[in-house]
Amino acid sequence: MSDAPVHHKKTPAAAAPGGPPDGVARRGLSRPAAFASIAAVFVLFMAASSAPSPLYVIYQHEWSFSATTLTTVFAVYVVGMIAALLVLGALSDHVGRRPVLASAVVLEAVAMALFIVADDVSILLTARLVQGVATGAAMTALGATLVDLNPPHAPHRAGVISGAAPPFGLGLGALGCGILAQYGPHPTRLVYELLLAGLVLAGLIIALLPETAQRRPGAVRSLTPRLGVAPRLRADLIALVPILVASWAIGGLYLSLGPSVAANLFGLSSHVIGGLVVTLLCGPAAITAFALRGWPTQRTLTLAATLLLLGTAVGLAGVEANSLTMAAFGTAIAGVGFGGSGLASFGTLARIAEPAERGELFAVAFVISYLAFSIPAVVAGFATTNVGLHETSVVYSAAVIAFSALALVAQRLRTGRAGNAGRCAQPAGAQT
Repeated sequence: MSDAPVHHKKTPAAAAPGGPPDGVARRGLSRPAAFASIAAVFVLFMAASSAPSPLYVIYQHEWSFSATTLTTVFAVYVVGMIAALLVLGALSDHVGRRPVLASAVVLEAVAMALFIVADDVSILLTARLVQGVATGAAMTALGATLVDLNPPHAPHRAGVISGAAPPFGLGLGALGCGILAQYGPHPTRLVYELLLAGLVLAGLIIALLPETAQRRPGAVRSLTPRLGVAPRLRADLIALVPILVASWAIGGLYLSLGPSVAANLFGLSSHVIGGLVVTLLCGPAAITAFALRGWPTQRTLTLAATLLLLGTAVGLAGVEANSLTMAAFGTAIAGVGFGGSGLASFGTLARIAEPAERGELFAVAFVISYLAFSIPAVVAGFATTNVGLHETSVVYSAAVIAFSALALVAQRLRTGRAGNAGRCAQPAGAQT
């Protein structure tokens, strides 16, 4: 690396607000351009992660596998991601953001190449596993880099992007892939070729990125799998667990089985519809993360939990009544709750963590989120094979409703704790 230490010593008081840490050189892209570029790379990774969702129906038809196999393909991605979060989650706090991000981009490119040549389930599983490792390595480093580069005049921005990028990328990837699969040539290859080209551009961005993290000892020790949260942060994180579980569990349902629900319960076989199912959840989520960025954290979390509960209930009623309009309306309502949850949850984490704690804290939050994203979806896949898609959708939706209700209780208890009122009144996307 060509990053050289700064030879004159600055005191912390003399450092510019939002500037690089002492001993970290400025290089390449300006800070505003770097922030925007990292946000775009974040969206790219999330779009790539949802791109296979509309194609699962095609793979299932061509290779004749069950719903259990389908959700296993979905889950192996999350296994790779969680393994990477556990092992690599704090690495960028020690070696810098750029080496971790560059390695993640290379791995993601390998996954895209495997998708392009996939002709059976084994290669598809391998591609998803490699993609999961790449995404897990990237996500905490991307989140921490956004906080590092956050402009001082807009203290909420990193939290907003961290909350909005996942649902926006998921929705974009699913819908874009659905359109390409329906109207473009080579439906199981074209989207991955385009994503591979995007990753080449992402590699160039990383090469020009200014390093934002001070190198510090302990890189090898940080690779020991562990989930550690500083004692002062634990109460805030625990209070966020129910809403993280509720919001990401419903995301897992839509990304793994959503297109199948549309095809089998409502008779909608278009690949565009398969992508639109995911976008109906993720599109409102991304818009909400921007629209509510100035709201107080507590109000945002309460609204998010309420709408997750209400939207899931309306969507379930639509399935029971065989009403596509009602199911779509419920999905959009739940999407608003999904977006509010991401905004307030990750905005809170960005605000309460010190720079040296960010990678590890984000890793813990992402592990919780993606366990909720994957385990219920895998269970749903087995249940669909054994008891049917309709019954599985009912039970899954009821579980999301229960966790949404628990989230409302958790936030009420959190705001009732002595001395916590001041923090909860801050904007949902704010950070210190």
